[in-house]
Amino acid sequence: MSFSWPWALLALLVLPLVFGAWWLTRRRRRRAAVRVTSMSLIASAAPGRSRWRRRIPAALLGLGLAVLAVGAARPQATVPQTSSSATIMLTLDVSGSMCSTDVQPNRITAAEQSAAAFIKSQAGGPRIGIVVFSSATAVLVPPTTDTRRLLSALGGITVGGGTAIGDGILTSLNAITQVDPAVAPTGATVKRNLGAGYADDVIVVLTDGSNNHGVDPPAAAHEAAQRGVRVFTIGYGTDNPSALVCSAAQYGGFGGSATGGGGSGGGGGGAGGNPLAADYAALIQISKITGGTFYKAQDASQLSHALDKLPAAFTVVHKQVDIAAAFAALGGLLVVVAVALSLWWNRPRRPVPRASATPS
Repeated sequence: MSFSWPWALLALLVLPLVFGAWWLTRRRRRRAAVRVTSMSLIASAAPGRSRWRRRIPAALLGLGLAVLAVGAARPQATVPQTSSSATIMLTLDVSGSMCSTDVQPNRITAAEQSAAAFIKSQAGGPRIGIVVFSSATAVLVPPTTDTRRLLSALGGITVGGGTAIGDGILTSLNAITQVDPAVAPTGATVKRNLGAGYADDVIVVLTDGSNNHGVDPPAAAHEAAQRGVRVFTIGYGTDNPSALVCSAAQYGGFGGSATGGGGSGGGGGGAGGNPLAADYAALIQISKITGGTFYKAQDASQLSHALDKLPAAFTVVHKQVDIAAAFAALGGLLVVVAVALSLWWNRPRRPVPRASATPS
């Protein structure tokens, strides 16, 4: 909890002075008390209160004044809130290795189904865009809230050759700049203040292979980090890929031959590695650079679980909310209760009539 006017907390220093004055007053009254010889007179004059009844109103009054003093400092609490202005770029690997049948019916179909379920779960929430990459990249759908358009685009994905993870990240960044002017396009000089928070926009990279085309992924990750855009990575597929089998509709002309195995040839960007297995170390590095999170998904259920966990990480933002009104209401209530109890317990008591003596 933080305070907009912390200097107002100095009002708390008045409370010890008030109670000190009250204590001195009570002490003087005791010294000036009149001695009486009849205990019956004391019993009839006393209001009949126990010690705790005398202290409760004073304690409530002190607590109420303390709460009001804290409220005067305008306390603010950090609370989680769902951000409706976020942009989520689903950046999907569509290299030939996505035809592997180690994930049934094959990797690409299972990925489409999990992505579709994720998109449906976010309906009415943040904008979602879709970028696909093999040896080349393409924006299938720019950031939008049109769920039907997103689902339709998923159904038309085709596979190609090569894996350009870095290019996919940069393409997603540029797609974000089209809807969020606060995010500078790639290539622009960006000066980011230390300790600055993250942007509402994020990139989710799903890949089953190693980068072997285009920009080096860590370089692309640094571009995202400079803009406060987190990159969440998902390493997809098992450690024992099986035969590549895709339907006729899934073969296509995007990025080259669909039988390229996700990465034969191509220039730069860290060529090498197993084109049929995700480079977990590289994906972890990307997430670490940008402040995102890495997930491992070896089957359809793990992929769905990873996607389900994502919204809590980037669609929920923490904002400062002024709670001074709550403190004022609570403090006022305590003061009212203290005064009410004091008046009730100190109300004048009606004298009990004595029975008249019966003449003998």
